[in-house]
Amino acid sequence: MKKLLLLMFLLPVRMVSGQVYDASWESLDKRPTPQWFEESKFGIFIHWGVYSVPAWGPTGDSIGVYDKYAEWYWNKLMNTKSNVNRHFREFHDKTYGPDFTYQDFAPLFRAELFDPDQWAKLFRESGARYVVLTSKHHEGFTLWPSAQSWNWNSVDIGPNRDLCGELTEAVKKQGLHMGFYYSLYEWFNPIYRNDFTNYVDNHMIPQLKDLVTRYEPDIVWTDGEWDKPSKEWKSEEYLAWLFNESPVKERVVVNDRWGSETRSKHGGIYTTEYGLVHNNEGIDPEIHHPWEECRGIGTSFGYNRAENLDSYSTSKDLIKLLVSTVSAGGNLLLDIGPAADGTIPVIMQQRLMDMGEWLRLNGDAIYGTSAFIRNKNDQSVHPETNKSIFFTRKNNDLYAICMNWPQSGMLLRGLKFIGTPKVQLLGSSKPVRVRASGGNLTINPPALGPDEYQHAYVFRISNISDN
Repeated sequence: MKKLLLLMFLLPVRMVSGQVYDASWESLDKRPTPQWFEESKFGIFIHWGVYSVPAWGPTGDSIGVYDKYAEWYWNKLMNTKSNVNRHFREFHDKTYGPDFTYQDFAPLFRAELFDPDQWAKLFRESGARYVVLTSKHHEGFTLWPSAQSWNWNSVDIGPNRDLCGELTEAVKKQGLHMGFYYSLYEWFNPIYRNDFTNYVDNHMIPQLKDLVTRYEPDIVWTDGEWDKPSKEWKSEEYLAWLFNESPVKERVVVNDRWGSETRSKHGGIYTTEYGLVHNNEGIDPEIHHPWEECRGIGTSFGYNRAENLDSYSTSKDLIKLLVSTVSAGGNLLLDIGPAADGTIPVIMQQRLMDMGEWLRLNGDAIYGTSAFIRNKNDQSVHPETNKSIFFTRKNNDLYAICMNWPQSGMLLRGLKFIGTPKVQLLGSSKPVRVRASGGNLTINPPALGPDEYQHAYVFRISNISDN
């Protein structure tokens, strides 16, 4: 009787504390996003798989956003109805011959130069706080020894290495959060095509649980959900297990790609892709929910050998992307596409190092900040610069992030202060002249020398009040 009374006492306490979730969106959606994620702001996405061997997709302004994805090579190769897809077949037949199958690429995916410690060090120096690796893309090839993908994984064929395990160990050693992308569906898996329930019960769910119990990731980032509603994927049951029973139940972050109806509605963080939710506009700015933008440094997620310099964002472009995303309350998951040999293209390394250099000076305006919510009519800046200034907030500090140097100064209106406002230019010891009058603040920046150039300049305004 004592044991029964104790059980009756403990069960309601767990329920009230929010630690137990039912297998329903009504319950699952109440789970808060772990705080570490919203404070991190910047992560690295990695698309790497068999598609990294052909590493090809069409480029050019006339090609649609999704048609440039080199990681969709196999799908495009087999579905040549559209004019764009025919480019893939023409390239393939010319380069490899019509009898060369996609499966023939797998032994060529060798990762012979893959150095997980080198990767992880680069990610840390980029200023990223978390990493998400494609454990399995839509092609079905897994980067770990999955029992459900016999002879179609990186240990049985190709590298003969547990790529998920090696990178997880290296990333965690650098003090970063590690996560996995996982595609729910597989283009040409015969079980998926002919016996869907069997696929979910005996292939997909076991793989997802294996990833979590084997590597204990901090992020489970799903995709390929659009083919079926979440009920058929049994997503609610899996998430209930993840949040209630798994070894990462307290800290794991999930996204919103769990069924054809779930993006920006159910799951964890909401996600955009090159600013879009599927083919529609991005997150509604009136919805205050943790969200993340993902996109490549180039126009493809997987490595695309056909891309030229003009396909890649400049370092300044990427810093502006980070700043604009964070100022709107989101995180940036920036993708790299390593080559099949395990090297990260030098241009991608250079972009990441530039971002890290900027964040070392200005990270205080990014990490742990929130969007600065204000009445747009209450604040203005100098007309020459107002289209290139973004704002973030942390406690009583406001950060004005200027993509161009405000040569003529800035005028901010509608602010409230606690005592005397103070302004500092991050990365510089030179004094900044300010004048406060009512709720208006005039900022006159110091003169800088050529060696003090930055991709963006941050002015920290202290003693900001909400009242």
